[in-house]
Amino acid sequence: MKKMRKDILLFLSKLIVVLIIFFSLMIFPKQVFEASLRGLNAWWTIVLPALLPFFIMSQVLVALGIVQFLGVLLEPVMRPIFRLPGSGAFVLAVGYTSGAPISAIVTADLRKKHLLTRNEAERIICFTNNASPLFMFGAVGVGMFKSLEIGVIIAASHYLANIFLGLCLRFWAPRNYNMHYNSQTLGIKMAFKTLIESQISNKTPFGKVLGDSVRTSLQNLAQIGGFIILFSVIIELLTIFNVIGLISVGLAFLLSPLMLDFQLAKGITSGFVEMTIGAKLIAESASPLHLQVAAVSLILGWSGLSIHAQAISMLATTDIRFYPFVIARFFHGIMAAAITLLIYNPTVSAMSQYSNLSYLEFSTFNILTYSGGIFVLILATLLFLSLVLSLIKKIRPILHFLFH
Repeated sequence: MKKMRKDILLFLSKLIVVLIIFFSLMIFPKQVFEASLRGLNAWWTIVLPALLPFFIMSQVLVALGIVQFLGVLLEPVMRPIFRLPGSGAFVLAVGYTSGAPISAIVTADLRKKHLLTRNEAERIICFTNNASPLFMFGAVGVGMFKSLEIGVIIAASHYLANIFLGLCLRFWAPRNYNMHYNSQTLGIKMAFKTLIESQISNKTPFGKVLGDSVRTSLQNLAQIGGFIILFSVIIELLTIFNVIGLISVGLAFLLSPLMLDFQLAKGITSGFVEMTIGAKLIAESASPLHLQVAAVSLILGWSGLSIHAQAISMLATTDIRFYPFVIARFFHGIMAAAITLLIYNPTVSAMSQYSNLSYLEFSTFNILTYSGGIFVLILATLLFLSLVLSLIKKIRPILHFLFH
């Protein structure tokens, strides 16, 4: 009876929210239309061209067995450091390269193919959800703060906080989780053997693999576009009904000892829903620069309800639980803001006006070039560490024999 009452209350709350939004669409058609256009423009000009190539190639690489190949090669570095299989390195590289929510999509795909356990999938999605690097450098640093140095500070805080989160989450693995690996069963020879076995077992023609990858990627991106437009409308409605304003007043009052002005509080409140809009409002506030930068790091770590909704939709067809992701986003935001305050250099504000920003253009070509380079660099670094650790494990018995 108690559970039924709870389910009824939950249903009624959902119904009320949906009805409020539905009738608001009819009452404020002009504002809703303009908000929809803003969301559509952001999706069409930034999200679609930036993520579509990576979505397609990640699908193709998984289908061709490249992820299994990398999994064998990168097992020596992923297992001891993060207590994850080597295949998790692909999620890490994509997540730190292209931004959310591609890590959720790739994680769900690997879980469906049983390349990750549920616990592994839940842990890896918690620390591979990042803002796009070029978004932090270009849109936020250069575009909003007119300073590449600030973009570097935000990106460094963002990545360091997520890596630290990943190191902490290794202790969330089950007690009987095997964190050791047999160096004799790994290596390039075994990796190629795994790749060949994957190809033998998968007889799907490459043309169909490519076509399926394009279709699935477009479906996922269309879904993401819908969420971007929806949350753009929701933020507009919250602004019309002054909900964001009221929350911002309360937040500004609570944090007044930190010298936060109303504009910055409004940016944090808006960023709770959608991080791009929140970052723009924060950059326009009159608060001290170090507090502005820390506040942007906070909302980029949290990611915004829009990203949360996108991730939920991608994980809905798996058994991956979502609450660890939400908790991780909260702690990511707190840690990123704290790291920002620790590494912030007061001379940044003085350097900003002398920065040469003309060479960094926020274009589709730069997004693809920069993200592709970072993707290759991350995989190459992990591969180098993997080979070094594997070599150390192989020669350790020899060293022990010689010096003992």
